[in-house]
Parts: sequence; structure tokens; C-alpha cells
Amino acid sequence: MGGKRFAVLLCAEDSEYVKKKYGGYFGVFVRMLGEEGETWDAYRVADGEFPDDDDVGIYDGFVITGSCSDADANDAWICDLLLLLKKLNALNKKVLGICFGHQVLCRALGGKTGRALSGWDIGIRTVHMSPSSKVFSSFKIPSMLSVIECHRDEVRELPPKAEVIGWSEKTGIEMFKYGDHMMGIQGHPEYTMDILLHLIDRLVQRNFIMETYAKELKVKVEEGEPSREAWKRLCINFLKGASHDNKITF
Repeated sequence: MGGKRFAVLLCAEDSEYVKKKYGGYFGVFVRMLGEEGETWDAYRVADGEFPDDDDVGIYDGFVITGSCSDADANDAWICDLLLLLKKLNALNKKVLGICFGHQVLCRALGGKTGRALSGWDIGIRTVHMSPSSKVFSSFKIPSMLSVIECHRDEVRELPPKAEVIGWSEKTGIEMFKYGDHMMGIQGHPEYTMDILLHLIDRLVQRNFIMETYAKELKVKVEEGEPSREAWKRLCINFLKGASHDNKITF
């Protein structure tokens, strides 16, 4: 008998840097979440590659990645992704959405997303965790965690029955859960510091941000450190259940 099986729904192209150093964003996520005995598959949904209907049932969980696309757009692949996420919800499958994944998951469940009223959020942000959330009841978690952020869209309105489980001074809905099987995280727990610095350079090259702003960001980034190990344990506990370590440490 094989171990658990998971799928990463890739919503963005890999940069050459991330390809070379980490084997693409698929490699970044497997490095954070993968454990011995598991099988991890990749579907490049942004290129129209989706699991067949017959294959959806073989997976224990799904991870939706970040993207340069807007979660409220109606590109063909985004519409197909919305349909898949609705199906996964009906099947009660575990789904973890990261950044764009957080936003598109919200939209699929009936919420609203759009441009952040406060503009870009790039760097390291403190997220306040909800002490009352049942998602954290099986293990100890600090009241605040630092996470790498890089987004200009946000969740504007939660789906009905969804619960805010994390917030920041910059973004009101940093994390949400829907039932016990779906969770969104606006930040990037999978990012390393070098990925963030590389991404800042790419944003300058694509004229998304000014070079002077990029220099300011790099100075601030060097002063902080994300809670990567804590986020790793949190995400693994959510995807794989309470059989894992019941205490998140740094």
C-alpha cells in the first residue's frame, strides 16, 4: 500500500532562478510540505493542465499556488480552476490556497476578491492568529507569526460560513478556513528570503514597482525573518491531520 498522495495546482510560470535552484515552484512546495512515503504530482493549471475527473479522488489534498494573474479575472483556465475547486469542496477534499490560491479559493466558495485598497504588500508581515479557531485546537501556535508577502490583490469579502483565522494591519483577511477541509493563506509560507529578493527584482523588470521602492523593500526585508518552520508545521497539520506533531516550535 502506498502513502498519501497530494497535488500542486501550479498557477504561475517558474522563473529561471527558481527552476535552477529549487526545481520550480513545485519543488519549493514539496520541500516545505512533502514527507517520506508520499507521492506529489504537479498540474500546470495556468497552461490548461488539470487532473481528470477520475483522478481527483486519488488525492488526499491539493495545494493552489500563487500567480501573476488576478483571481477575479475570467481567463479560461481560471474558470476551469473555479469549477475544480467547487468539485473538491463537494467531495470534502483538503485544499490549501496560497496568495492567488487563497483568493481564488475564496471566489470559488462564494466570496469576493479585488485590488487591495492599501496597495502592494511586499516584504515580511506580522499575522495575528485567531486564538479561538478550531483549526489550531489540536496543536499549540503563537499568537503572531511573521510571513513573506507579495501581493496587490486581497480577499474583500469572505464566503458564507467561512471564518477569519488570521489578520494583519495591512490586510484584514490574511487567513480563512471553510469547514474543516479548506484554508487560505494570503502570505507565502513556502518562500525563502532569496526567492523574495529575486521576486522584487522581477517586479522592477516588469515595471510593477519602481526601483527606488525596491531598494527600500530590500533594506526592510534584511531586518526581518519569517516564521518558516511554524508555518510549515501549521500547513502540514492542516493538510494531513492531527497525527503530526502537536506543538509548533521555532
